[in-house]
Amino acid sequence: MSRWSGFAVTWRQMFKPRVTIQYPEVKRPKPERFHGRHVLNRYEDGMEKCIGCELCAGVCPARCIYVRGADNSADAPVSPGERYGFVYEINFLRCIHCDLCVEACPTEAITESKLFEFSFTNRRDAIYTKAELLVDDDGRARRMPWEHWEGHEDDRTSAWMRATASAGQAAFEGRVSWSGELGFGVRAPEAGQTAPTWTPPVPALARGRADHGHADHGRADHGHADHGDHADHDHDDDHTTTGGTE
Repeated sequence: MSRWSGFAVTWRQMFKPRVTIQYPEVKRPKPERFHGRHVLNRYEDGMEKCIGCELCAGVCPARCIYVRGADNSADAPVSPGERYGFVYEINFLRCIHCDLCVEACPTEAITESKLFEFSFTNRRDAIYTKAELLVDDDGRARRMPWEHWEGHEDDRTSAWMRATASAGQAAFEGRVSWSGELGFGVRAPEAGQTAPTWTPPVPALARGRADHGHADHGRADHGHADHGDHADHDHDDDHTTTGGTE
């Protein structure tokens, strides 16, 4: 081995396409369900989606969310429900961006953008209040001085909510089960759940949901009186569910 052989890798790389980008002026595209900075969404009419139920605070493993609900005024309601989020705070020094708060929210009020660049100069800036989390009148996340925005990080903040293949069943792909958002309307479903070459058969229970919109119909069609039939159905469901997961 000559003394120049060590440069072979270096020379080969010189003629390959560059993978380096001019960060921070240019950012790489983020995954569809990227977990970034949170936002509080509003309906298309401007009313807030948060109803102050505090489920997000209860499910948070890092205990970084603090919520207090209050009753809506009959004259000037803040949200369509009886209550709204009077106080909403997230401590981003504790947040682990697990997205459990998004999963727990019954109204899709809390979702996450694709922003992850924070540069806090003091601990108080890391505690975001409702005034900082609530989207503006255009439905966009409010820009803080210590955040690095390029403008597109909040284009698809609710992508996680639009993963419509429930329990891995591709039969639910494309179904809109979420409300519209201020500035964006009803967003399109997330694509890519259906297998391109092979689609697993839909279990009987899922077929009942697809045909009637309720699981009870699927159960009523097949019944559970005969234990042998019940065992056969269970075996089939287990087989198809495993295939769908793989």
